[in-house]
Amino acid sequence: MAATSSSQSAPRELKKERIELRVAASAKDLIQRAMAVSGLTAGDLAYEGARRVLDEHERLVLTGADRDAFLDAVTNPPEPTDRLVAALRAHRDRLG
Repeated sequence: MAATSSSQSAPRELKKERIELRVAASAKDLIQRAMAVSGLTAGDLAYEGARRVLDEHERLVLTGADRDAFLDAVTNPPEPTDRLVAALRAHRDRLG
């Protein structure tokens, strides 16, 4: 992935913060190779990697039986239990 030109992206935030890392020689080599092929700095690679991890973490992907169970619960929700109804009443009473 090549670096995008600044005219195509949003204004860049001023880089004032520092992070220092100790990595294995193999990790350093991998990072330097990625910098060479992508044109990105080590900091930009770290940022992109962190953003990708968070994007994947925040995305919910259901497949197969999980998807079917979710859709069934949405289209045919179960009746609330007595305990759930009591909790809702207690919550409403606390709010006024």
